[in-house]
Amino acid sequence: MATVSVCQYHSGGFSFENCKRNALLEADINKLGFSSPAARKTGTTICGVVYKDGVVLGADTRATEGMVVADKNCSKIHYISPNIYCCGAGTAADTEMTTQIISSNLELHSLSTGRLPRVTTANRMLKQMLFRYQGYIGAALVLGGVDCNGPHLYSIYPHGSTDKLPYVTMGSGSLAAMAVFEDRYRPNMEEEEAKRLVRDAIAAGIFNDLGSGSNIDLCVITKGKVDYLRPHDMANKKGVREDKVYGRPVTGSYRYKHGTTGVLTKAVTPLNLEVVEESVQTMDTS
Repeated sequence: MATVSVCQYHSGGFSFENCKRNALLEADINKLGFSSPAARKTGTTICGVVYKDGVVLGADTRATEGMVVADKNCSKIHYISPNIYCCGAGTAADTEMTTQIISSNLELHSLSTGRLPRVTTANRMLKQMLFRYQGYIGAALVLGGVDCNGPHLYSIYPHGSTDKLPYVTMGSGSLAAMAVFEDRYRPNMEEEEAKRLVRDAIAAGIFNDLGSGSNIDLCVITKGKVDYLRPHDMANKKGVREDKVYGRPVTGSYRYKHGTTGVLTKAVTPLNLEVVEESVQTMDTS
C-alpha cells in the first residue's frame, strides 16, 4: 500500500479536493447542534520603526490564554541573527518555533556564505515557510535588521504576505499603536526620538487593548550593535492598596473606620448549645 501511494503521480499546485468534504462536515455538525471551531483570538501589540541609523522594535509582555493572563513578562522579541531580530504576535508556540527554525537555517546560510545574512533573506525564508502552511501557523511577525544595504523593516502575516514599510504595527493593539505612528512619525529621526515613539505606540496598545499589558520591551539595531532593552519601561505599574484609616499603610486591606456605613437594624439571636467534652486516647502500637 505504501509503495502504491509513493508511486502515484502528484500534480503541481494546490489541491482543493477536501473543500467539498469540509462543507459537508460543517453542514452535518450544524444539524447536530454543534458549531465548527473558531480561530483563537490572541492579544499582543508589536511594532517597529526605521530611523536615521537603524531600526527600533517594540513589544508588550502580556501573554493571554483566553480571558486569563498566563504570563505578565514574556519575551516577544526573538533572535534571528546577530543583526536581525523579530517581534512575534499570535500563538506563542508558533512564533517561538518559527523564529527558532528560521534562525537555525539562517545560521547555516551565514556559515556557507561567510557573511552576515541580509534582512531580505530572512524575510523570504519566513514568508515561504508560513505560506506553505496556509495560515495554520498563527505567527504574525515584525522583522527588522541592519545589513550591508542599510536598515530594513518588514511585516509578515500568517498566510505569508509581507510589506516593507518605514513603520509597521501588528497584533490586537496594532490600531492604537498605528494611530501614534501616523501622528508623530517623520523620516530620519534620531535614536532617542525613535525609541520614545515606539515606547508611546506600545503604551497606546497596552492602555487600549485588553490583550496587551505589563511592560514595554525595545530592541535597537544599528550597524554592528544591538541594544536589547528588557524591560525598557513599566507602562502599567501595579498599584498598592493602602489603608490609612489607622495611620499606617496596610497592603491589601479593605478595612474601614467604624461608623462609615450606617446600621439600619440589629438583631442578636442567642444559641443554646450543649458543650460536650471529648478526650482523645492514643493507641499503643509498640
